Amino acid sequence: MAAFHVGAVAALFFFSWKALFVAMFLWWISGSLGIGMAYHRLLTHRGYKTPKWVEYFLTVCATLALEGGPIFWVATHRIHHQYSDLEGDPHSPIEGKWWAHMGWILMGKSMHHDTTTLARYVPDLAKDKFHVWITKYHYVPQVVLGIALYAIGGLPFLLWGTFMRTVVGLHATWLVNSATHSWGSRRFATRDLSTNSWWVALLTFGEGWHNNHHAHPTAAQHGFTWYEVDMNWYGIWVLKTLGLAWDIKRIKLSDVKQGLVPAPNGTLIAPPAESLAAAASGD
Repeated sequence: MAAFHVGAVAALFFFSWKALFVAMFLWWISGSLGIGMAYHRLLTHRGYKTPKWVEYFLTVCATLALEGGPIFWVATHRIHHQYSDLEGDPHSPIEGKWWAHMGWILMGKSMHHDTTTLARYVPDLAKDKFHVWITKYHYVPQVVLGIALYAIGGLPFLLWGTFMRTVVGLHATWLVNSATHSWGSRRFATRDLSTNSWWVALLTFGEGWHNNHHAHPTAAQHGFTWYEVDMNWYGIWVLKTLGLAWDIKRIKLSDVKQGLVPAPNGTLIAPPAESLAAAASGD
């Protein structure tokens, strides 16, 4: 981890526009196609379905983020939802914002769960030979990519396309654990501290609409209004348009407001104007 941060600092001394564009493209590949669309919305919550070859391709993209293999990532996130901001949550800011951001990775017990513990939370992935294999060798795609980048563009491509891109992506993902459980707005009265954060959403391709997500975790779309930019959802929509995604779980805010959608994880919080109107009418 320290080496990657050193490499990211070194990248500043080897800047080139081509290297920057390569880093940005790979950030989208690893962060959006990989972490957001694959690890999170597909593998963890099964918000939609794809052909296996698409699932495996997106999973390989996710390994480029250096956030571990799918079995570890998915198990950790499912544990987070089960104990969100309670004892047992791997990365709650209740233990401190630094802990939620990256302290849990450096010193937390969740990084050392045995295979049996992990398998209990991911029985679906534990039965899949590809996911078992890629979890064991999750670092291989990153190494292959690093060699290719160096061969094509030398140190600038390697430092920006691997080190800088990975470090920026890691901190962006970690902000979902720390920032969106500390600051932001709340649309739903969930039992945890989750919030919606527009700036975290921009950095994570839509993962910052975290309160929406905790209220309706299986929904493939996290941005519930037109102005809640959700690049990961747009990617899933493209897959659907190409016939590569189906059984997509969605939530329409209008249906939520009319009480047509079950809300076991948190009811809609009425805006101040609606609350005053309800009070005046005696409701």
